[in-house]
Amino acid sequence: MLLTSDSPLELCALDAEHIAAVLEDCVDQLAVLGNIITIPDNPAANTDNSMDEIAKLLNGQKHLEGRYEELMGNDKNSSEMSHLKQNMKSSAQAIMKNVKLNPLAAENLIKLQQDREYLQLLVCECLEEISQEGSFEGLIRATVEEREKKNKLQETILREEDARKNVRALQRQLLDLKKSKEVEMQSRNEMIAHLKDQLQETRAKTTMERKYIEKECQVQKVMKNKQCNMTESELQVELENLQIQLEEENKVNKETEMWVKKHHDQLQEKVEYWMDKYEREVDQKSEELSNLKGSKANILLKLQELTLKYQEYEEVVMEDRAQKEKAKKAAEKAELEIKCATKIQAWWKGVMVRRGLGPYAKKKGKGKKGKKGKKGKKGKK
Repeated sequence: MLLTSDSPLELCALDAEHIAAVLEDCVDQLAVLGNIITIPDNPAANTDNSMDEIAKLLNGQKHLEGRYEELMGNDKNSSEMSHLKQNMKSSAQAIMKNVKLNPLAAENLIKLQQDREYLQLLVCECLEEISQEGSFEGLIRATVEEREKKNKLQETILREEDARKNVRALQRQLLDLKKSKEVEMQSRNEMIAHLKDQLQETRAKTTMERKYIEKECQVQKVMKNKQCNMTESELQVELENLQIQLEEENKVNKETEMWVKKHHDQLQEKVEYWMDKYEREVDQKSEELSNLKGSKANILLKLQELTLKYQEYEEVVMEDRAQKEKAKKAAEKAELEIKCATKIQAWWKGVMVRRGLGPYAKKKGKGKKGKKGKKGKKGKK
């Protein structure tokens, strides 16, 4: 991956297009995930279907992260991007672990939906930033914020550990209190032994009283038997009334059971209708996704064709530049040769003039007359 010289976080146009295509695919999958995941009113319903769907979606997310790492792994200078990928991977693993431990908890589904919406919003913002500015600073800022949240959670865990230490200290205090109570219990046991001795003495005194009380109890027993017989007859009548009421309750229960069964059949029909609708919507979204993938492939082919044309045009331009440079050098060489020839001709002409060579040679007759004329003038003087 190539980075521009303006900023270490700005990408070249080709890499930006590649990353934008991957992020668009990610946004589409997250949107499909958002349409599929629903928070049921009864978490115990559709157990197997919910587990299979969540497992498939999480596997798709893992595959998408692998493709993202494969595209981004060529950048040797992007240490922050590699750190970001590790955070995304660890977060996804934590979600998978939580969902696998308790996949039917409504709170987990709500948390998963919130994380999906946040991730979709973050990827959309990163896609827009890469498309417009060619950088991913917003993604890095979001990572820093998540790291701060994680640090706050770690502080909470540390506070919880301190609370556990306090609980252990209180447990030790409780053990000390227990030991003191055991000592007190021992003293109380000694008191109980003393009271038992007094009890034996008291039993001897109460033996005679007991015999009197036994006789009195026999009389009371007879009276109680009579009362029980009367009460039994009353309870028998009450039992008959309860049996009549039980029969009525069974009748009402059967009618209620029939109504519930009928209502269950209606709900089953509604469930089948919604399942059919879900399958149709999934097929429709899958078809839209395949169409988007096809359009992406066509765009990539056009990009390759334009790249080849650009290379051809660049070769033609380089050849034209080479020819122009060659012609320029030839013109400069010819001009230099003309200047040198001109200088040589001027020099030679000067030599011929100074030495009287060629057409510039002096004639002999003219030379003698000239000398005589000079001598005559000298004689006159």
